[in-house]
Parts: sequence; C-alpha cells; structure tokens
Amino acid sequence: MTAEILRALDADLVQQDEQQLTPDAYKEVFRRHPAGVAVVTLTDGDRLVGFTATSVISVSAAPPLLAFSLASTSSSWPAVSRARTLAISFLSGAQDDVSARFATSGIDRFAAGGWTALPTGEPVIEGAVSWVRGRVVQRTPVGGSYLVSVRALAHGTTDEVAPLVYHDRTYHRIGDATAI
Repeated sequence: MTAEILRALDADLVQQDEQQLTPDAYKEVFRRHPAGVAVVTLTDGDRLVGFTATSVISVSAAPPLLAFSLASTSSSWPAVSRARTLAISFLSGAQDDVSARFATSGIDRFAAGGWTALPTGEPVIEGAVSWVRGRVVQRTPVGGSYLVSVRALAHGTTDEVAPLVYHDRTYHRIGDATAI
C-alpha cells in the first residue's frame, strides 16, 4: 500500500510542468526558517527509541492534534511505524547537548540519562520546556518521509524556561533580551 501511494505521488509530481527547487535550494530556504527543537521518544517492546525533530507542528486545538515528519530511511522509522503512543519533549535553551545526542546515529541515546518514564512507559526529557504524550492516529507517506499525526493525551510544562531554536544549522536560545 505504501509503495503504491508513493508511486502515485511521484506520478502526480512528474505530471506537473512547473520548474521546482533543487534539493540544495530547498534546504537553503529552510535553513533561514527557525524551528523549535523537540525530541520524540517511544518504547518498542523493551527498547527505548528517540530522535531529534525540528518538524513538530500544531495541527488543531480541537481536537488536540500535532504532527512531525520522519524520513522513511530513519533508523527510528520501524519503531514509529508500529507505535501506538509516544512522547514529544520540547527542549529548553540549555539542552542543545540533548538535541545533538538524540540526533546522533549509532549510539544509545538514553544511556546518559536525563529522562524519566511516564507511568504509561514513554520517556520524557527532564528539564524540557514542555512535553506531550500522544496516540499516533495517522502515518501519511509524503515523498521520502512520513507525516505522523498524533492526538495529544497528556502534557507537562515548566515555568520560565526559554526554548531551544535551530536556525541556519546553529542552536539559539530565546530569552527576554530577544523580545521585540
């Protein structure tokens, strides 16, 4: 089914006669668009899975839905493709090291600690600005990625903590001094 959907999307894109951006030009545009930094975590059997995401978006407040994208080639995709629930921790400005750790392949991203399991089992990152526990409601193939839609079930927040932002391949901290 997934292969059919991707072939149909590819066919639709080929039929369009507009010139499109090259991958490098597209990346150049989004390097200039700042994004909040989050870590998506879940359990896959007895294994913990987590990865850094700057693609988390709010979709709807009623019902409470959010989404993120994940490449189909990601080592985390098989676990996400099976997951019923997961947690998304929105990182604070002091957690650039956590973001880098969860973006690194080939390591145990949870070994350094700094996380707590919810009573339902999903890990959340300690010190994050906020977190959401959610149920995966849809996995939509788009290009070489999946858009994963999540219904928010529970959350936690921290007062007076500035978020971590990623812009032009660099982490930034937002604070009172940057307010307009």
